[in-house]
Amino acid sequence: MRATRSSRAEPALRCTVVVLDAAWIKALPGVARAARRAARAAFAGTRRAGARSLTIALADDTEVRALNSRDRKKDKPTNVLSYPSGERAFLGDVVLARQTVWREAKAQKKSPADHMTHLVVHGVLHLLGYDHETSDADAERMEALERRVLAKLGIADPYAAR
Repeated sequence: MRATRSSRAEPALRCTVVVLDAAWIKALPGVARAARRAARAAFAGTRRAGARSLTIALADDTEVRALNSRDRKKDKPTNVLSYPSGERAFLGDVVLARQTVWREAKAQKKSPADHMTHLVVHGVLHLLGYDHETSDADAERMEALERRVLAKLGIADPYAAR
């Protein structure tokens, strides 16, 4: 009798979405589902094992400005903040600022849903250790991965218009 290995797949990444600003839901119905889909796609695109969960907080500019001021000493809102946990099983938190996301989407002639998806992917990649601020090579590597993940989600290259 031959022993066979179990072909059980890794459990899916558990993604909790916390809505801190109800205007997200009003402006973008299905935003929690779309955010979870984007996070899982980013995680799958890296082929990393071990992580089991992360949290996405859908906030407003006021909340993100306070976090950005406290944690990065930048007294202004930003589109996305990532807070790696330093743990293996829990990746950390991603926080998005609704008004900033909408302003940027309009300025870049993108749909708010596509821009939100891109920012979730971007934030999750930061939780996984990717960085675009240390070197041009790191930025190119991260952007290439974002493009691949977004293409699988049916979203156009967010960097093409530069």
